[in-house]
Amino acid sequence: MTQTIPTEPPDAPPPGRVVAVRGSVVDLSFAEGGLPDLMEAVEILWDGPERLIAEVQLHLDSGTVRAIAMQGTSGLARGTAARRTGAALTAPVGEAVLGRLLDVMGAVRDGGPELPADVPRLPIHRAPPPLARRSGRREPFETGVKVIDLLAPLARGGKAAMFGGAGVGKTVLVMELIRGMVEHYTGISVFAGIGERSREGQELWEEMARSGVLDRTALVFGQMNEPPGARWRVGLTALTIAEHFRDAARRDVLLLMDNVFRFVQAGAEVSGLLGRLPSRVGYQPTLASEIAELQERVASTEGAVVTAIQAVYVPADDFTDPAVAELFSHLDSSIVLSRAMAAEGLYPAIDPLSSSSNLLDPMVVGEEHYRLAEEVRRTIAHYRELQDVIALLGVEELSTADRQAVKRARRLQRFLTQPFLVTEVFTGHAGVSVPLAETLKGCRAILAGEGDDWAEASFFMTGTLDQVQAREQAGRA
Repeated sequence: MTQTIPTEPPDAPPPGRVVAVRGSVVDLSFAEGGLPDLMEAVEILWDGPERLIAEVQLHLDSGTVRAIAMQGTSGLARGTAARRTGAALTAPVGEAVLGRLLDVMGAVRDGGPELPADVPRLPIHRAPPPLARRSGRREPFETGVKVIDLLAPLARGGKAAMFGGAGVGKTVLVMELIRGMVEHYTGISVFAGIGERSREGQELWEEMARSGVLDRTALVFGQMNEPPGARWRVGLTALTIAEHFRDAARRDVLLLMDNVFRFVQAGAEVSGLLGRLPSRVGYQPTLASEIAELQERVASTEGAVVTAIQAVYVPADDFTDPAVAELFSHLDSSIVLSRAMAAEGLYPAIDPLSSSSNLLDPMVVGEEHYRLAEEVRRTIAHYRELQDVIALLGVEELSTADRQAVKRARRLQRFLTQPFLVTEVFTGHAGVSVPLAETLKGCRAILAGEGDDWAEASFFMTGTLDQVQAREQAGRA
């Protein structure tokens, strides 16, 4: 695929040569005084199927650098010529990327025409905006997902992440948020597929086309089968596109990343290939700085905001994993998915006790919302404390107050489930999006005991309290 990257002037030093190839790691020698800078892109002039670009990571000596290739190096021979580009890796930005699917280098991967030659490009390595330019405003960003809006509200211009192990519904939840939020969102959306399966990318492309939001969306993919360098840098490419719309066009941007843990994994692969000694649990010693480089660029200015929603795989359901723990420290909202709830069929399997948000504060969401959320959490926590007793002795051995708390907690758990729009074709249940006011109304009624005599099944996988009541009346008829 053709793309425009600055190349050295005609009077530049003689080109370099490939001296060693080890997978994605390429050692290059350059003439005296012509050594590329760190993070500079170097073009390798081979006869492969597409242009081969590598990013300089180390200066081995006064005439040799070690670089990470962004494409596969199969067939690359020692002695192949290379030349400096004089710049870092760049990404295409602006209106031309909307409705297109790109790779880490900005090459088109959707089978359509190439981007115009005059499309502006920006370096993917950029500093976050200074504190003086940042906006301190935080306001809730309504999603239509009951449990999120009630217990872990997202911030407009903030960072939120969905944490969970394999198979608990992270990607489905992100897809639902994309579908629900983008349709009611007037800004630009940028999706970064980091280490994604090609099937998931295809499904997302088709879903956005069906929803009619593709013309306001840019998709950037570094697929699972691509070299670690591509997966490592694809998030920065998507961020660069989002920052241009924020800074140059003054438009709000919704940035979606799936999966940020693959970014960490790719960094660990690159670190090992570069010969660095591993740190805790085998992660790269630069783990904290790499995550900070990605997360601190998700920032809002006075003119426009970038709202980030990310999916994070939790290896072996271990939330003490260093990568997961480091990511938690950068977020405004942390949504934790529970394997135990998924096993019970309570979807979305969001743990109401482990999930949290900086916005759940009476000064932000209001006193009523805050108190109601705390009461819901207290009721569900009390039920969980009683579960061992129930398992051993049965619910009949509980006091009257405890039996009532268990009854209401189980109804709250089921009321906070809901069918998703993106799963209609699989479940046969019509998806619902619930306004926050209806969520608060339903939880308030359940805590007041209005649904004590209704069947638990009436609350399961439905939307508003009125729909629960209609289902209960139909069941009794």
